[in-house]
Amino acid sequence: MSLPALFENRLSVPVIAAPMFLASGPSLVTACCKSGVVGTFPALNLRSTEEFESWVIEIKAELQRHTDETGDLPAPFGVNLIAHKTNPRLEADLAICIKHEVPLIITSLGAISDLVDAVHGYGGIVFHDVVNVRHGKKAAATGVDGLIAVAAGAGGHAGDWSPFALVNELRQFFDKTILLSGCLSTGSDVAAAQMMGADLAYMGTRFLGTQECEANENYKQKLLDSSAAGIVYTPAVSGIPANFIRESVEAAGITLADAPKVDLGLELEEARDGKKSDSKPWADIWSAGQGVGSVNDLPTTAELVSRLKAEYHQAHEDQLARVSTLNG
Repeated sequence: MSLPALFENRLSVPVIAAPMFLASGPSLVTACCKSGVVGTFPALNLRSTEEFESWVIEIKAELQRHTDETGDLPAPFGVNLIAHKTNPRLEADLAICIKHEVPLIITSLGAISDLVDAVHGYGGIVFHDVVNVRHGKKAAATGVDGLIAVAAGAGGHAGDWSPFALVNELRQFFDKTILLSGCLSTGSDVAAAQMMGADLAYMGTRFLGTQECEANENYKQKLLDSSAAGIVYTPAVSGIPANFIRESVEAAGITLADAPKVDLGLELEEARDGKKSDSKPWADIWSAGQGVGSVNDLPTTAELVSRLKAEYHQAHEDQLARVSTLNG
């Protein structure tokens, strides 16, 4: 098992709650961290770098308050930076992360060695999203500390590789931390991810269905009502293949055969404002992974993490019993 020193003795279960657009906020992040799960959020959930900084300050203050009151060291938190050329805020948002020494940076849509060096300069770590081996090798060459294997069925921008194939091939050349993303919803899923070679589970959709998540009530109800059959994998929303709840895509008037040019700046601005355009009505499109069928309730984050922990340990006990039977 390969975990950064930053995570040692700070996790109750080997899970990172993935950064979710317009859904992850300070309440969810801090609830995760205080429960022993790494909480994260996208910098672009805020309309400006100044507002982004205010969230970083709020999260750090709340986690410090928790430590002062309980004596417990929470799990670290992280920020997702979109390293795509259409993100005009990357440099400014990175500067805020450096200023406040954000422990974990998660990069997407581009691996940049200068960014990795800057984060390493203050002692932080960088994990990078990859959907195939080619992307994995590029990211590894920049010196990232971890690769997030975004396998088939993951919510949001995802790949189409089997998790077995992706993790196995990444492990052939990468000996640092590997995280698995895609349909992980239970503690036994987390144990299974480790059994197949990952170090950490990367869970998004399951944390959408929590009390602290900022997703609206209609979105959360649709999570409860949906199953894997209701998820569609399409580039029609942003030009990058991603998984969404089919009903929300169709209700927004998106034709699944469309493949629009990527313009993250425009799309994210429209979503934050709650505006609708004919081509990119992001505010009405709901992302979810194929694991949505396992979301059957809306617990608090603390309740969910406690459940994941119990399921994780039970899965290991069950596996030991199976091995014992085989060896007997």
